[in-house]
Amino acid sequence: DKTVSLRKDLSEMHEWITQAEEEYLERDFEYKTPDELQKAVEELKRAKEEALQKEVKVKLITDSVNNFIAKAPPAAHEALKKELDVLITSYQQLCSRLNGKWKTLEEVWACWRELLSYLDAENKWLNEIELKLKATENVQGGAEEISESLDSLERLMRHPEDNRNQIRELAQTLTDGGIMDELINEKLERFNSRWEELQQEAVRRQKSLEQSIQSAQETDKALRLIQESLAAIDKQLTAYTADRVDAAQVPQEAQ
Repeated sequence: DKTVSLRKDLSEMHEWITQAEEEYLERDFEYKTPDELQKAVEELKRAKEEALQKEVKVKLITDSVNNFIAKAPPAAHEALKKELDVLITSYQQLCSRLNGKWKTLEEVWACWRELLSYLDAENKWLNEIELKLKATENVQGGAEEISESLDSLERLMRHPEDNRNQIRELAQTLTDGGIMDELINEKLERFNSRWEELQQEAVRRQKSLEQSIQSAQETDKALRLIQESLAAIDKQLTAYTADRVDAAQVPQEAQ
């Protein structure tokens, strides 16, 4: 009997749709690691593609039901037509929901990759600060050399806050959705702790270099005054020598 055969096809397709909904849309997913998230993205992509491939079967069932309805009396096809409409609606909703969930997970995965990218960039900058702090630990030379070290440190510290803000926002977006919250919080805590520590050390080093510059400037000034004083005395003594003045005839300090 053709009606029995058609109802069997409709029933099998309904079962497949129900199974797909339970497997991919109604099951609770937990993404605690990047591997789990990536696996879910790939799984949803396969499910979405599998659902699209079922379009051929849905079309064959639709054509078969419509052909039967065209030849059968109205009383015989009303129930079949209703079942077909329900099937088509269910199938279209399944495809839409699978595609929507896959796109959402794709965006979540992209968000995670972006967070890692910003963290990597900021950690490279923190590495530069660490190296610069070591380089300015014991600066030798006068005020000019110390001032150059201070300038280079200050230039490095003039780093925009944009990346750190992005890290904060991306992490908040993911953890609000319960995505890898433990892992992300751990990464953020480690990064923020290092950031604060190096910032504080850089501020201390800037103050230390500023004091060193001041001390070096005072030393330079004292040396310049001594040199000027020695030059004046040298000039005076040279004049005494030229005039053949005896030491006993000059002031005590010149002697």
